Amino acid sequence: MHQIEVEFNFAAAHRLPRYQGKCFNLHGHNYRLQVVLRGDPDAYSGMFIDFGDVEKAVKEAVLDQVDHKNLNDFIENPTAENIASWMWLKLSGKLPGLFELRLWEIPTSCVAYRGPQGKW
Repeated sequence: MHQIEVEFNFAAAHRLPRYQGKCFNLHGHNYRLQVVLRGDPDAYSGMFIDFGDVEKAVKEAVLDQVDHKNLNDFIENPTAENIASWMWLKLSGKLPGLFELRLWEIPTSCVAYRGPQGKW
């Protein structure tokens, strides 16, 4: 079993309507997204998945939807946890071996999500 990790960056705005504090107000982040896949390489090619295929799937399913957008327009309460769950739903079935998403709103803190069954 091999693990592949691919990182992406995007900028987006959001506000937290259920939060009492400064994040209640509209503000933005430079997010970092890490997509983690697990699987066995093909015996002939030696590859589990082409990095280009991962980049294309994430761009089409997620990045094109969120980059330079207001996340409140399509996620009711866009906390880091809810954004990661939303992204998982968008990527499910599009990437073989999808194992984990990690989303950073700030460089020092991230949320990790492993799907509705929580493969922990």
